[in-house]
Amino acid sequence: MAVGTESNGVQAIASGADASRSHADIVRLLREGQVIPAMPLALDAERSFSPRHQRAIGRYYAAAGAGGVAVGVHTTQFEIREPRFGLYEPVLAASAEVLLENPRMLRVAGVAGDRADAVAEAELAASLGYEAVLLSPLRHQELADAEMLERARAVAEVLPVIGFYLQEAIGGPRLSPAFWRAFVEIEGVVAVKVAPFDRYRTLDVVDAVLSSGRANDIALYTGNDDNILGDLFTPFATPQGTRWFDGGLLGQWAVGTRAAVRMLDTVRAARQGDAEAAEWVIRAAPQLTAVNAAVFDVANDFRGCIAGVNAILHRQGLLPSALCLAESEVLSPGQWELIDEAHARYPWFGDDEFIHANKDEWLK
Repeated sequence: MAVGTESNGVQAIASGADASRSHADIVRLLREGQVIPAMPLALDAERSFSPRHQRAIGRYYAAAGAGGVAVGVHTTQFEIREPRFGLYEPVLAASAEVLLENPRMLRVAGVAGDRADAVAEAELAASLGYEAVLLSPLRHQELADAEMLERARAVAEVLPVIGFYLQEAIGGPRLSPAFWRAFVEIEGVVAVKVAPFDRYRTLDVVDAVLSSGRANDIALYTGNDDNILGDLFTPFATPQGTRWFDGGLLGQWAVGTRAAVRMLDTVRAARQGDAEAAEWVIRAAPQLTAVNAAVFDVANDFRGCIAGVNAILHRQGLLPSALCLAESEVLSPGQWELIDEAHARYPWFGDDEFIHANKDEWLK
């Protein structure tokens, strides 16, 4: 199988790392609340990596107003780390080129594996100019809390860490409230992506952050694609006052990113007491969940979630194909029809006209 790569000059890209923000600036940016899409992987019809299209996706996110991009995460496909593909560094490097052209955007790299692998990936990400890491839990594995915490501390020595509560349906472990209470006390932790797709476990993380001594230094980001607006518009009472989820780091926001930026702006207005905005958020919340059910293939236990994102971006002309590295990762029967129906019912979630008007420039 061809997995073509393109040498981007790691040293040349790394020179852009001088523009990296301080730890305090990263916390401030995250607490301001950002739309952070999870980066898909650009593969052509031969399943070869297309750096040109990878960069085009990044330019789309920048033009859409995203506050950052997360690269090398679940939506980018964990398989990029496998030796037979060898795509982790090429994908991070191609994406870094665009991100370093847009210094306002936070550069987040997904890191995974055991302690040694996660630290090595964080070091590579730092050399390419990334400013923070999204630390994936070890998938389909049992690991003691103490070992997981030590792994996080080691990675935090390299780059600021965003924790990640990954849902069980795609391999995430169940993590205890005690784990999260200890995790948020790690000085290098700057945020948590809360994505268990479970209200009880979501509250475990929220409670750990808000009851910690570092509550003001840790951002809360929803990854619950089934309840995006519900998370963002839920007030949590603390001794210091009301606290909200700050933003979202989402696979769903890999598509319709410009609409997502407008969505977060409307949520902010609703939080400030704008009744019309609040009514819109309440009405739109189940609509967005319905769109996600189609895109993420909920009817088939999320088997087509990455393929669903890819299919939309392929139809819009930003990806050269909808293919994934794993040949088994495809749209489920009837999934595309559900996606089409959802976007026809709720067209405001899509960016079709925006992408059509700009894609040729982004693909240069």
